[in-house]
Amino acid sequence: MKRIVVLLAVGAVVAASCGGGDDSSSSDSIADVETTTAATTDATTASTESSTTEATAFDIADVEQSVVKILAEGTFVDPEVGEQANSAGVGSGAIVSEDGIVVTNNHVVTGAALLQVTVPGEDEPVNAKILAVSECSDLAVIQLDGDGYTPLSYYDGEVTTGLEVYAAGYPASDANTIDEVDYTLTRGIISSTTASGETNWASVDEVLEHDARIRGGNSGGPLVDTEGHIVGFNYASLGESDQNYAIAAADARPIIDELTAGNNVESSGINGEAVLDEEAGVNGIWVASVESGSPADVAGILPGDIITRLEGLDLALDGTMSDYCDILRTQGSDATMSLEVLRFSTEEVYEGQLNGDPLALSFSFAQPGSTA
Repeated sequence: MKRIVVLLAVGAVVAASCGGGDDSSSSDSIADVETTTAATTDATTASTESSTTEATAFDIADVEQSVVKILAEGTFVDPEVGEQANSAGVGSGAIVSEDGIVVTNNHVVTGAALLQVTVPGEDEPVNAKILAVSECSDLAVIQLDGDGYTPLSYYDGEVTTGLEVYAAGYPASDANTIDEVDYTLTRGIISSTTASGETNWASVDEVLEHDARIRGGNSGGPLVDTEGHIVGFNYASLGESDQNYAIAAADARPIIDELTAGNNVESSGINGEAVLDEEAGVNGIWVASVESGSPADVAGILPGDIITRLEGLDLALDGTMSDYCDILRTQGSDATMSLEVLRFSTEEVYEGQLNGDPLALSFSFAQPGSTA
């Protein structure tokens, strides 16, 4: 039950996936200082000669003013570690409006009890409210308190292989505390515009692959061009092969518009990941945390549950979220859907509905022969 995790907990493993292979890949070291410094210096200044004026090019270092560090605290249940009470995880986000709209990843924020956001230039963390999420697209929009923020704009050209890009965010690496997690900027190019986005924590048809190194904590941070325009939102990495992935801004923007309006998209209210253990005969969507008041919460799904079937279809047989998300897309998130859940902690099977009848005990492995 391995996964790519770009959200990194400091001092404890948060059960949410940056969605980016396994926990070890997400907790690799931050790109070295020399690389980051060179990346910043190479693109920092340019000038044109004139007898009366001198124009200075955009300074890529200015992107930092629009990238936030997100502290998400809550209780999560990890399939390998178990319950992580009062766990604190770090993610990143991009400010996209002066009134404090921030785009990040679903797995960074969903199920958290509270969010505290560090904004460059502010002495104290800023409170934030989750407006809406899309668990299948791994996107979320949060609203910061206050206004007067410095937003990034979107890249409006065609994204092609070879495009020079920078990954901005707050990878946690060797930090022992949240305060020690610092901003970094790494440089690379787009290596593919059609990488598969079908993973064990999200389901996107195609994503951007690039080599601007990202690590745990970079989740939700922007991938920008040399002028600081958002090309995509980082959400995953494979550290051992230095493959890094971002959701293309062009694909994300229609979803972000819906989320900004307060509408969840392709979501039942869980923060989870696909698990497939053929030896144990277990497959489904492991639920790390549940959004209060969501369809999943109303149905009675608990952290640690495994959603094994939805609308009669066995889930995660390929180890991804693909079938689960395709059902949500086909039926609609607000449709009534049959549901089967394995409550791993008590070895019980429950059946019920999303947006319908709540879960009820169907069978207990712990007490064979017991049925509801």
